[in-house]
Amino acid sequence: MMNDNKNYYDVLEVPVDATLQEIHNAYIRAKNAYSGDSVALYSLMSQDDCKAILDQIEEAYSVIGVAEKRREYDKARGLNQEHTVQGFNEEMHSKPDYAPKRKQADLTTQTEQDAQDSSSSEEYVYSESDHSQKNHASVTKVQAFQKFGLNYDQDSNFEQEIENCSNYTGEFLKKIREYKNVTVERMADMTRISKTYIRNIEEEDYSKLPADVYTRGFVYQYAKCLKLNPDLVATSYIHHIRQLKNPPQA
Repeated sequence: MMNDNKNYYDVLEVPVDATLQEIHNAYIRAKNAYSGDSVALYSLMSQDDCKAILDQIEEAYSVIGVAEKRREYDKARGLNQEHTVQGFNEEMHSKPDYAPKRKQADLTTQTEQDAQDSSSSEEYVYSESDHSQKNHASVTKVQAFQKFGLNYDQDSNFEQEIENCSNYTGEFLKKIREYKNVTVERMADMTRISKTYIRNIEEEDYSKLPADVYTRGFVYQYAKCLKLNPDLVATSYIHHIRQLKNPPQA
């Protein structure tokens, strides 16, 4: 069960005033990002990691994806109070039926165009050997430790700074990566994220990053390689990027 403080809108990465159709579309995108043959699964994310995220996605959509439940959820949190019962009902009748835990084949078909629009073919290319390795390799915990182990001189002051951080920026992530002696090339090898995307993440060049749901998956992997709290890092980074895209009005 999700923590009561967890915002379902954040889970699906939609604004609180999103329409039910927008919430439905975000749900499909999120499911695809962490299911089946998603690029996120060619990484450090274990099946348990993906299942936990998928469970949160299902829980969030089962509430804010259903008009009546969303209205009660918003009311309890003081959100969307201007949205009338009639408005919710009209949206409910026009949106697709709620169908949680749909088959991956259906999800992939429905979001084929979304995936094409939100990704760069150049950056999402993975070789046939990568797919073959994914299908045939079973990496043990010992092998994983050898591949992903970090070797660096610890600085107690900087370790404390990392421990206390709750708002991860691209600049700070780069600083941590360099402190832990991980080159961009090695990070790309560990995560199977392109070097270009890694640099875009660190430089906060959001115009060259994919949709937030994919960027969050990339940052999650990046953080996990550096032995950081991946959920905290990914969530705070996306929040930071959204503020850059839409700075608060004075």
